[in-house]
Amino acid sequence: MRMEEILTPERCLCAIEGHSRKRLFLKISELIASEIHGVDGDAVFHALMAREQLGSTGLGTGIAVPHCRVPGCPEVHGVLVTLREPINFDAMDGRPVDLLFFLIVPNARHDDHVYALAAVAGLFHNEDFCRALRRANDAHELHSATVTYQA
Repeated sequence: MRMEEILTPERCLCAIEGHSRKRLFLKISELIASEIHGVDGDAVFHALMAREQLGSTGLGTGIAVPHCRVPGCPEVHGVLVTLREPINFDAMDGRPVDLLFFLIVPNARHDDHVYALAAVAGLFHNEDFCRALRRANDAHELHSATVTYQA
């Protein structure tokens, strides 16, 4: 799965205020609903929260990959976020999170969900990639780094 297929510069948010997981999920849900025709923001928010209740999507080292399946979503969509100040995410290592990649996936496309998660996890294993995201000054730099570092 190629990152430019699921991520646009408009869905890259650089150095935003996160405040809390819930407030961040609300913000991302609104963005998704405004960007993707037929997707309801409330449905995205509730799906993200329900997934998080199963266990934190915080991977450690300041990284999280919140993801969910959403009715009406036509294809896999991503949102890349860097936070100005890290927030608690109940990550495995206990560290707060400042890098997030949200994945919103159609209900019926299980394989796409797995491939997208694997692609994102692969990127975040690259320390140079994570450093580039943390140094980014705007959405264009975030998007460019993501496309550049893909395998």
